[in-house]
Amino acid sequence: MTAMRRFGLLAPLAALSLAGCGLNSVPTAEENVNAKWGDLQADYQRRADLIPNLVETVKGYAQQEKSVLVEVTNARANAGRVQLSADDLSDPAKVQAFNEAQNRLTQAIIPLQRLQEAYPDLKSNTNFLALQDQLEGTENRINASRRDYNEAVQAYNTRIRTFPDAIGAKIFYGAKPKVPFQAAAGAEAAPSVNFNAS
Repeated sequence: MTAMRRFGLLAPLAALSLAGCGLNSVPTAEENVNAKWGDLQADYQRRADLIPNLVETVKGYAQQEKSVLVEVTNARANAGRVQLSADDLSDPAKVQAFNEAQNRLTQAIIPLQRLQEAYPDLKSNTNFLALQDQLEGTENRINASRRDYNEAVQAYNTRIRTFPDAIGAKIFYGAKPKVPFQAAAGAEAAPSVNFNAS
C-alpha cells in the first residue's frame, strides 16, 4: 500500500475524530453564550434608557419623594459604571459585581413604581402609565434574557467538560467555564415599600 493511499484512508478518520472533539461545537456554543449575553445587555440598556423618562414624569407629581428619585438616579448611574464584556464572562468576581449593580437598580425601581399608589393623579397620567408598562415589560425581558443566557452557559459548560468535546475545548481553545447569573442575596424576600414613614 502506498503512502498516498494510507493518507487517503487516514484523512477521513482524522477528520471524524477531530469533528468529534469539539472543534466546531465548542466555538459555536461559545458564540451562543456571547449572543445571549448581548441580548441581556440590550435589555439592561433599554431599562437604563427608560428610567430617566419615568423619573422626570414622576418628578412633576411627587416633589416630596425626592429621596426615591435620587436613589433611582444614583443606582442607574452606578449600574452603568460596572461594565462586563463577553471576555469577562469566565470571571466570577466580575460577573457578580455586574449582577449586584443591576440588582441594586432593580431594587431602587420598586419604590418608584409604587409612587402611583400614593399619588392618584399620577395613576391617571398616560405618560407615567406607558413608561411604567414599558419598564415592567423590560424587567420581564431581562428575566427571560437571564434565563436564556444561563441556559446557553449551561450548554457551553457541559460541552467543554464532557467527552469528546472536552478534548478539543482544552487543547484547541483553552476553554474556561462561563459564569451564570444567580439571584442576589436576599432576593427571596419581597421588598417593603412605605411612603408614610416619617
